[in-house]
Amino acid sequence: MTLHEITSPANPLIKRLKSLSDKRARREEGLFLGEGLRVCTEALAAGYVPAMLAITPEAEAHPLGQQLVHATRAGGGQAMRVPRDLVSRITGKDNAQGVVAAYPIPDTSLARLERDSAPLWLVADNLRDPGNLGTMLRSCDATGAGGLILLDDCADPFSLEAVRASMGAVFSRQIARAGADAFFAWVRQGAGQVVGAALEGRTVDYRAHRFVAPVFLLMGNEQAGLPEAHVARCDALVRLPMKGTADSLNVAVAAAVLLYAALDQLEPLANGGVSDSLA
Repeated sequence: MTLHEITSPANPLIKRLKSLSDKRARREEGLFLGEGLRVCTEALAAGYVPAMLAITPEAEAHPLGQQLVHATRAGGGQAMRVPRDLVSRITGKDNAQGVVAAYPIPDTSLARLERDSAPLWLVADNLRDPGNLGTMLRSCDATGAGGLILLDDCADPFSLEAVRASMGAVFSRQIARAGADAFFAWVRQGAGQVVGAALEGRTVDYRAHRFVAPVFLLMGNEQAGLPEAHVARCDALVRLPMKGTADSLNVAVAAAVLLYAALDQLEPLANGGVSDSLA
C-alpha cells in the first residue's frame, strides 16, 4: 500500500507533529517526538510503536525504514511520506534526519517503577536543562542504570532537546516523576541507599564511599545544588574533588562520574567477585 504523501507545511498532520515541540501540546496530546532512523528503530525494539510517522523517500527505501512503516501501520498509526524540508520544519533542525515520529508518553508514576530491576538509579532534583536530563539518561543506559527519577519541578524529559541528548535512552530507561516527599517515602519502603552529590557538609570523596545496591544517586539543581532538606535525608553525601579553578562540574558530567564509580564497585558482585577492570 502506497504511503500518503504530504508536501505542504499547512497540512494538519504536519502542524500536529510540529506542535509537539511545545510542552503544553505534548501534555494535551500525550505524545512526544523522536527523530532519526537509528533512534526510531531502537525505540521499536524497546516496544515503542509510532502513533505518527513522517519519513523521507530515502529513509523509506532503507530496510529499517520499511520496518518502521510496517510497524506503524500494524499498530494503527499514521505513516506519511514527506520531503526533508518538512522534517526540518517539524524538528526545527536545518540538517534534519529522514525520520521523525510521535510516540505515546509512558506512565511516569513512581509506583510503576521497577526498582529491583537495576542496581543503580539517578535521581534529579529541580534540574532545569533538558539537555542535562537527556545526557543523564544516556549515561544511565551506558552504565546499565535503571533510569531517572525526576523530583519536583524538573525540565521535561520528553522535550525534543532531551530526547536528542539521550541518543535513544529515553526509550530504553525507566523515567518517573514525583515530589521529593513522595520519593523519600517510597525509597524507604524497601532496600536502597540514597547518595547525594554535594560540595559541603558531611561529604566524603566519592572514591572512598562504599556503594550498596540499589543505589539512588541524588543530583541537585544546576545552580543551587541539593536543598538542605534533601541533604538531611540522604544516607551519605559524596563530593568530587576539584583540582582547578572551577568550583563544580556540569551536573550531567558529575552524574556520569558517580554512576561509573558505583558501577566499578557493584560489578564485581555481579561477576562473581572479579571486576572487569582487574580480570
